[in-house]
Amino acid sequence: MPPCGALPEIIIARAGRPVARLTPLADSSRSPRTLGLGKGQFTLPPHFDALHAAEIQAMFETGG
Repeated sequence: MPPCGALPEIIIARAGRPVARLTPLADSSRSPRTLGLGKGQFTLPPHFDALHAAEIQAMFETGG
């Protein structure tokens, strides 16, 4: 099998009729994202990672 991206497209057929065409995505040579763009725009409550911990644990343990 050729390496990924080596084929121009792949046709998927059902009962001999083409139903889908897979093509490679266009090369998106975007520059990397700048870190910290949203700094100061969002607020989280203190200890948000521990909010509702008991309820979440109960959902995992009881399945509901």
